[in-house]
This record gives sequence, C-alpha cells and structure tokens, in this order.
Amino acid sequence: MRNFKIALAQFSPHIGNIAANAQSMLQQAQQAQQQGADIIVFPELALIGYPAEDLLLRPSLAVRMQQGLEILQHARDIILIAGYVHIDEAGQRYNAAALIKNGEILAKYHKQNLPNYSVFDEQRYFTAGNQHLIFEHAGHKFAVLICEDIWVEKNTQQLAQLGVETILVLNASPYEAGKPQIRQEMVSQLGQKNNIRIIYVNQVGGQDDLIFDGASTVINANGEIAAQAQLTAEQLLIAEYHAEQKAYMTQDRPPVAHTIAEIYQLLVMSVRDYVNRSGFPGVILGLSGGIDSALTLAIAVDALGAERVQAVMMPYTYTAHIIVEDAAAQAQRLGIRFGIAEIHPVVHGFMQTLTPFLPQNNAADTTEENLQARARGTMLMALSNKFGYLVLSTGNKSELAVGYCTLYGDMAGGFAPLKDVYKTIVFELAKYRNSLEKVPVIPERVITRPPSAELRPDQKDQDSLPPYDVLDAILYMYLEDDLSQDSIIQKGFHAEMVQHVIGLVDKNEYKRRQAAIGPRISSRAFGRERRYPIINGWNAGV
Repeated sequence: MRNFKIALAQFSPHIGNIAANAQSMLQQAQQAQQQGADIIVFPELALIGYPAEDLLLRPSLAVRMQQGLEILQHARDIILIAGYVHIDEAGQRYNAAALIKNGEILAKYHKQNLPNYSVFDEQRYFTAGNQHLIFEHAGHKFAVLICEDIWVEKNTQQLAQLGVETILVLNASPYEAGKPQIRQEMVSQLGQKNNIRIIYVNQVGGQDDLIFDGASTVINANGEIAAQAQLTAEQLLIAEYHAEQKAYMTQDRPPVAHTIAEIYQLLVMSVRDYVNRSGFPGVILGLSGGIDSALTLAIAVDALGAERVQAVMMPYTYTAHIIVEDAAAQAQRLGIRFGIAEIHPVVHGFMQTLTPFLPQNNAADTTEENLQARARGTMLMALSNKFGYLVLSTGNKSELAVGYCTLYGDMAGGFAPLKDVYKTIVFELAKYRNSLEKVPVIPERVITRPPSAELRPDQKDQDSLPPYDVLDAILYMYLEDDLSQDSIIQKGFHAEMVQHVIGLVDKNEYKRRQAAIGPRISSRAFGRERRYPIINGWNAGV
C-alpha cells in the first residue's frame, strides 16, 4: 500500500450542455493529474447536470452521453469517477458512475436507492441498480456510491464488511438552511460507526429554484473531517492519503458561517447563476423604499456588480418623501443606475378608462390599490422588454403564503430571490448585509420603519396581518411542520388568528401558481415541494 491523492471536483455543471460539461471535467482531470492526483471524483450526473428533469427523456440522450464519455476518455494517467446517465440495450436509464482510466471505461455503477420525496423525482426517470462497484488502487480498496445510497446505512455496512477502505460518493444534494452542517455530521458518524473513510463530492451552483451548496468533505475512519471545500464556489480539492498513518491528511477548513450569512451567500450565488446562465445582461427591479426591495437590490449587486443592476422608484400619492429619500440613498451607496418614475398619470389613465365600467359613487377598495401595483409592474416589464434586463420580483415567503401581493403587479418578474425567505429572516439578512460595511448599504430607517405596501393612506402591513414574528411562527408550523389548525391553536396561538392565516394560505394557492420561481432555502418551498390543488375541499382544522 502506498500514498495517493484524490481530487474532489466540486463544480457547477451547465444543465443539458453535455459537451461543455465534458470539456470542463476533462480540464479538471488534467489539472488534478498535474497536481499528482491518482483519482478524481465528480458530482452526481455531472455530465448532464442535476436535475435534468425531462431532458432525460429526449431520444438523443444516449448518443449525447456517449459523445460526452468519449471526451472524458482523453484523460490520461488518472482515474475518473464520473456521474452520467447509462442507457442499456433495453432502453432503461440508470443514474450511473463510470470508472474511466486511460481511454477505457473499466466499470459502471448504477445508483441503488432512488429518492422520490421532497425535491427528488428520480423514480420517474431511472431504474435502480442492485450491485456494488469495488475496485483497487495503490493497494487500497475503494467503492462507489451515489448520493442517496450513502444515507441507506446497510450500503456502508456491507462495503465495510467487504473490506472497502474508502467510499467515493457522488452527490447533487440541494441546500436548505442548516443542511451543510447536518450532512457533514451524518457522514462523519457513518464513517466512524463503520470504520470507513468517505470522500463526499457535492455539486455547487444555482439551478432554477434549487441551490447546491458544495461543501464537499473528506472523512477519516475515526469520523474526523480531514478537509472540506468551500460553500458557493467551484473548487478542486486535493486530499492526500498517507499509508503509514492510514488517514487523509488534515487541511485548513473554511470557517463555519452563521446560518444567516450562509443563506445570504447562497441567495447571491443563485441570482448570479440564474441571470448569467439565462443570458440576461442584467436585472431591473422596483425599489420601493421598503426592506424587501432593499435586500433584493443588495443581493443583486453582490451577485452581478453594480453596472448590471438598475432600479426604479415609482412613487404615488401615498408614498412618503422619506421613502423616496431612502431608496435614492441606497441606490447611491451601491452605485447602481437609478431613476424615479411617477405613476400618477398611469394610474389616472387606468381609472379614466375603467370609469364607465365601475358603479356610480364608486368607493375605493383593493381595485384602486392593485392598479398602483400593476402600473409599477407594467413599467418594469416595459423597461425589461426595451433593455433585455430580467425583472426581479421582490416579495418574500410570508407575503406569498397569505396572498399579500398583487398578481401582475409586485409579483411581476422572472426570478424572486426572496420567494422562500420568511419576513423575519428578511430583517436578519438585511442586518447581516449592513454589518459587512462601515456605512450600511441599506438605510437604517428601511429596517426599523413599520412595513407598508403604501397603497392607501397610513397603511401598515399589520393592519391586515398579525405581527410578522407571530405570522411566521404560524406559517412555519402549517407549511414546514404540516401541523393542523387545531394543533397550532393548542400551542397557544389565538384561534381566530390561526384560522385567518390558514384561510389566507389555502385560498391563495392560485396566486402562488403564477409566481416567479425563486431559490429554495427551506425544507418546504412553494412550487417544487409544496404542491397543493388550487381547488379542493380539504379541512385544515384537523
């Protein structure tokens, strides 16, 4: 047995761009070989990216996979463990890993445990494998597993009994708050319990509404974390094994980020990857002077740079002067392009056109309020059409949950960075972002001022909703924990308030179906995970 090195190729595949992914993987393999690596391990399905969804059903997939594998076979003097889709002669698809060395595919592994819960839908696309892949190198015994396989403990136990010393795990594990730490602890415990080393390679990057955080990890047989890759960044991490010490050498690890800091970094990455890979030259958003749009603007600038971000303040009769001041101050501090567009003429034009259709002595209600929001949405979409910028929707999860938002108004846009962020977390993220600068980029008044949609005189969010700390607590129990109305009331919340909140959630499913997608950071995001029928007679009481 001799010393050796393993490269953990933590990178961000471009979904569906198989040729480009293969070229990137080949370059990483060549770079790893130059650094003395014996083996390089890529993420799950790295050749096509995860999740490829119904691209996996395309008739040309087998041909394209073969072309991608042929590119990888140009690597020399290094073993590649590459995630790809294997399609057999019967046309069955497998979530697979290929062991490639010096131009030959020496072995294949088929994922044995196909997740079909939460954001996962693998049983729609793949057939499960039923055999382990074990190989030897440098007098050392390795095995390959793919993502969910490592969480089924019998797999690790069986491999340990077969004398495997290191498991190479290919992963595409999506982020949710606290998940990197939980994942790391579980892998560490598995290694220690089974006296086995684990090389855990995770995908990184934003993909539509999913975020892959990276944090690839090297675990020694005693459960010690020998090395760890960064969050949010592509990285080629080289792990060195010393035969005499029977362990991978310890390396300095990235500092552990506070959960709020972690969420902020991942939201930034998600916006950057979505905008760049969609081909937009930049983004535009409505800067209302409120905390949601202020935080969204800061995220956008950190993701793309000030030169690619534009904001428009669109005041109306009910917009306080200090609101305009705060929006202009933030725009100046961040160095973005900023303009003010009065919407009085637009709203007035709408009302004039509508007047013949409205009742006599018409009293103002949500119709007039929503016209303001829709005028702003129309302005932003027009500017998007003219300059090609993506409109960022600025609403948060609390508002979307209870329908405190306007279809075709403030919900207009192509991407919603705060879609899965509760309002209470919005405040925490804003404070965190301000803590990074000597001069806060978000004016303090924006954070401390009572939230308001400013669609009528002296309007406050709390006129229509419970205080956000109470609202978010109820929403979390109903959405994330799946508690019934009665169960939440039994925890000490006022019955009428709980009934009101849950009623709002249930009746606004139709709005959420029409909302822009946004990055998932919770265990139960709207859209991909929480999929309820719009029309239903379910009783939420029990």
